[in-house]
Amino acid sequence: MSELSHVDEGGGVRMVDVGAKPVSRRRAIARAEVRMASATARRLRELPKGDALTTAKLAGIMAAKRTSELIPLCHPLPLTHVGVEIEVGDDAVAIVASAETTAQTGVEMEALTAATVAALTVYDMAKAIDKGMVVSEVRLVEKTKDVV
Repeated sequence: MSELSHVDEGGGVRMVDVGAKPVSRRRAIARAEVRMASATARRLRELPKGDALTTAKLAGIMAAKRTSELIPLCHPLPLTHVGVEIEVGDDAVAIVASAETTAQTGVEMEALTAATVAALTVYDMAKAIDKGMVVSEVRLVEKTKDVV
C-alpha cells in the first residue's frame, strides 16, 4: 500500500509541500448523479432558464473556488476555468464538472467539489417533491497535467 499524501511519518496530518514541483497546466473532470423519480426529472426538464439547474451550476462553480476553505489540507489554487454541465435524464440528473489551473498541484478536489455541490443543490431544489432522491456516483473521471 502506498503512503497517504497528507500523513507524515509519525501519523500526523500535514499539508503536502509542493514548493519544489514545477508549475504545470492541470485539468480535472468529475461527475456526480442525482437519482430521482421520473416525474421529478420531468419537472426539472420543464423549468425555464434561471431555474434550479442554473442555480446548481452556479453553486458548483462557486464551490470549486472555495475548495481550500472546505477541505482542510487543500492548497488554494488560482483557477483559470471551472465549468459545470447538467443534463436531466429520464430518472436522474447527471453533473459533469471541470476545473483548470496552472499551478504546482492538481485540481481534482475542485472538480469533485463542484460536482458534489451542484448535485446537492439539485437535491435541495427538488427535495420538497421527491423524498427518495439519492446523490450517487461522485467520482473523478479524468485528470491531466501538461508542461508549461
